[in-house]
Amino acid sequence: MPTSTPAASSNTGDNSNNGISIRSALVALAFAFLLMAFTMPSFIQRLFRPMSTAMGVSGSGGGSPRAAVPEGAEKATLGAGCFWGVEHLYRKHFGGDKGIYDTRVGYTGGDNTNPSYKQVCSGKTGHNEALLIYYDPAKVTYRQLLEFFYRMHDPTTANRQGPDMGTNYRSGIYFHNEEQEKIAKEVTKQANDQWYKGRIVTEIVPAGPWWDAEDYHQLYLNKNPWGYECPSHFLRPFEPLEQK
Repeated sequence: MPTSTPAASSNTGDNSNNGISIRSALVALAFAFLLMAFTMPSFIQRLFRPMSTAMGVSGSGGGSPRAAVPEGAEKATLGAGCFWGVEHLYRKHFGGDKGIYDTRVGYTGGDNTNPSYKQVCSGKTGHNEALLIYYDPAKVTYRQLLEFFYRMHDPTTANRQGPDMGTNYRSGIYFHNEEQEKIAKEVTKQANDQWYKGRIVTEIVPAGPWWDAEDYHQLYLNKNPWGYECPSHFLRPFEPLEQK
């Protein structure tokens, strides 16, 4: 007489397989939530950058009032990823009476005239997000600004800084004269040899036309302390460069 034992055995096997499948799904779901916990904050902050405000706004407008910049001040132009964090770190370390008179965030290195933030972020204009620094060479040297530059961002990733990807996030030094070009190449070689083991991809080119970014970008993290700051913007604990 047939019994129900085989059927019960089959059901038991099915239940076991179902249990394994459910556990696997739960593990995968837990992993996904863990991954989101690390990546979602920066993603959300970048997603909700005030892009829409840039529509139809001139990139070369007067912007925020500048601090007084006396005669004899020199300029440095640098690109190191999202310009909000770059400006914030430079002003934090060299502001006040430490050498920087004023800074502006803006766009350089591209082809279009008077680009907007939205246009630059499209990657079609060739511009880089950059920081223009007005500084007192008696208090801080161009070399010091560049050594800080190589400490505060990752110069080894082409067209990327942390999670921010695109040509507008490339690492760049835009020199204003022959002396700056010479120093830029010297510091880059030293940093490449001693700190980054040959992996630096920073472009070193003459400073071209400059366009101030829209007003709401100026001193952005001062106005928005909880705003997005690229996670690769921090000071690396390197030993001082040895000048040969």
